[in-house]
Amino acid sequence: MPKLKPHKGLAKRVKVTKSGKIRRMQAGHRHLMTGKGSKRRRRGKGPVIMVGAEARRVARLLGLR
Repeated sequence: MPKLKPHKGLAKRVKVTKSGKIRRMQAGHRHLMTGKGSKRRRRGKGPVIMVGAEARRVARLLGLR
């Protein structure tokens, strides 16, 4: 059986924590910030942990599970 290769495009967008959780950045926070309220801009800051079906799908693409 050949080795499984991780999806390289996805591997550049997410990081795996030491405990195995998948961390990603919030979407919609690159540009056009002037039209968004300060509360909305603050919420978009920083990484979030993926959960549920999304996390399982990403883990499978990375070859983790």
